[in-house]
Amino acid sequence: MQYIGIQTQKSRNNFRSLLLLILFPCLVVGLTYLFCYLLHLLAVQDDEVTTSQLLTYTTAMFVHILPYVIGGVLIWFLIAYFANTGIINSATGAKPLERKNNPRVYNLVENLCMSQGMKMPKINIIYDDSLNAYASGINESTYTVTLSKGIIDKLEDAELEAVIAHELSHIRNHDVRLLIISIVFVGIFSMIAQIALRSAYYSSFTRSNKNDKNGGAVVIILLAMLVAAIGYFFATLMRFAISRKREYLADAGSAEMTKNPLALANALRKISADPDIEAVKREDVAQLFIQHPGKQASSALSGLSGLFATHPPIEKRIQVLEQF
Repeated sequence: MQYIGIQTQKSRNNFRSLLLLILFPCLVVGLTYLFCYLLHLLAVQDDEVTTSQLLTYTTAMFVHILPYVIGGVLIWFLIAYFANTGIINSATGAKPLERKNNPRVYNLVENLCMSQGMKMPKINIIYDDSLNAYASGINESTYTVTLSKGIIDKLEDAELEAVIAHELSHIRNHDVRLLIISIVFVGIFSMIAQIALRSAYYSSFTRSNKNDKNGGAVVIILLAMLVAAIGYFFATLMRFAISRKREYLADAGSAEMTKNPLALANALRKISADPDIEAVKREDVAQLFIQHPGKQASSALSGLSGLFATHPPIEKRIQVLEQF
């Protein structure tokens, strides 16, 4: 695997974060205009309306509703961005781990942070016997390394140190900030799709006696669902691509920190045997873990199916580590 320096990776992730912050609102604006266009196209399909008139009607509606769309997206983003720590802890069942309860973990984290000149992150624990871990946070005051009880109890010191180094690499590389931004924006499209789907169900089954009105409502809702699905599809592909690459880089960062790549390889073998944290039900949160609970790419996967894997195949990650 080609070596990439820490400053280079930080710069790349900072650029990607900025790119996401620009591209996602652009995607929202573009899909809003597409929705307005399709809506007017259906409304005037039986009338003689020129393309110029259609675009004029579309633009007028677009200008009218755009401030509401942007305002709603901005409010949703700010809430999700600043409340992400509480949301993630709630979704995983993570609790703060005190030094007096496990000085072994604190010593490992502290020694690694001192060796890298890092500020020590918070440490959380998930009381689950499965083996997994993740890093989260958007800045030094919220950066957190979370470990399951199983991974603490079942890994040897060198293996646990390698896993912690992997998560610290995510923090150093600004992976966690980049991923949280992408999760927030994908969540916007997911929310739109869910609202449209529920509205379509309600309109179809609770107002069936109003055929004409119901038909028009269903058309509008189906358009909204189409637009949301397009945005959600492309946003999800981008998020998954970011997630897969970052795992290889964090593995390399762990090997660099600990000078013991085989320790992480051994840890990954043990983790892959039982990574399923029972409390984790949300797909967006699950991808934060060192091994996706219940869903990772298989070495046999290729083509379109591989695009939707959040993590690279565990066998490939181990193979790369054994080549260091």
